[in-house]
Amino acid sequence: MFKDVIDYAKRCHECQIHGDVIHAPLEDLHQSVAFGGLDVIGPINLPSAKGKQYILAATDYFSKYIEAIASRNVKEKDIVNFILHAIIYHHDILKRIIIDNDTSFKNRGMEKLCLKFNIHHSFLTPFYPLSNGLAHAFNKMIVKILKKTVIGNKRDWDEKL
Repeated sequence: MFKDVIDYAKRCHECQIHGDVIHAPLEDLHQSVAFGGLDVIGPINLPSAKGKQYILAATDYFSKYIEAIASRNVKEKDIVNFILHAIIYHHDILKRIIIDNDTSFKNRGMEKLCLKFNIHHSFLTPFYPLSNGLAHAFNKMIVKILKKTVIGNKRDWDEKL
């Protein structure tokens, strides 16, 4: 099966154009409950058929695992629901959340959630985008993967995500 995947990737035109060259050795995944970066991608110029135009993404800095969902808005309720349903209910209670100074993550709902579950909520240095580099790198990867997989109907990107 592994050989078939490699052969497919070699023949796939989209994979050859958008693919990154990775020189890192393979490693086993480890379970972690220390999700690092939370970030918002969007607004996306072409909303999905369901009206979604944002991607909420969480990156676990330890295992490099990503959780991402499409969302109509990035309001307090949407972000808290994303953390509860996509991260805490699927993985475990987080130890730490690290975010940039995006105003959508600075709200009472986040404060209540962090107090309730004893999550250390920290903000990155303002005006220094490199401090959240791993999350931004994964955001670029999500966009690249979506560009490869959404070929025909461009309005179904939320389902492909």
